[in-house]
Amino acid sequence: MKRFVILLALALPACGLKPLYAGGASGPVASALGPVEIAAIEGRAGWLMANALRDRLGDGGSARYRLDVRLDDAITGLGIRRDDAVTRERRSVRARYQLVDLTDGSVVLDATAGSDAGIDVVQSEYATIAAENTALERLSLIVADEIVARLALYARANPRLEAAQ
Repeated sequence: MKRFVILLALALPACGLKPLYAGGASGPVASALGPVEIAAIEGRAGWLMANALRDRLGDGGSARYRLDVRLDDAITGLGIRRDDAVTRERRSVRARYQLVDLTDGSVVLDATAGSDAGIDVVQSEYATIAAENTALERLSLIVADEIVARLALYARANPRLEAAQ
């Protein structure tokens, strides 16, 4: 067993995987994502999304890029009883985002991200509203993580972004 672990440890560096955030805060991907300004996003969902993105990307000081995000937040009733009362809902948050180069206004990345959450509708209207709000908060974090991961992959694949800083 010990030999297998040693062989596995020796084989892992040869697999071709490269850490996305190699070098930490001073690494090429982190320095490319640092100068990204988050444009204002409409609504409560937009406020949550913008805060989640700022937490992950930073404050965008001396911004070279702007991230424009348009959200689609929807709640759909799924389970319906015989008396037409909804028993289950699905909250969907979809984001279309564009990374805009502020020097010439060109869009360097145009993509989408999204996630869904299921919500039980209970007799207490307060509990249902609380569950819908909690789902929105959680979905904002999930979609923000997806956007940042896509931006990081794009930054690693495009040395132009890394060299811009």
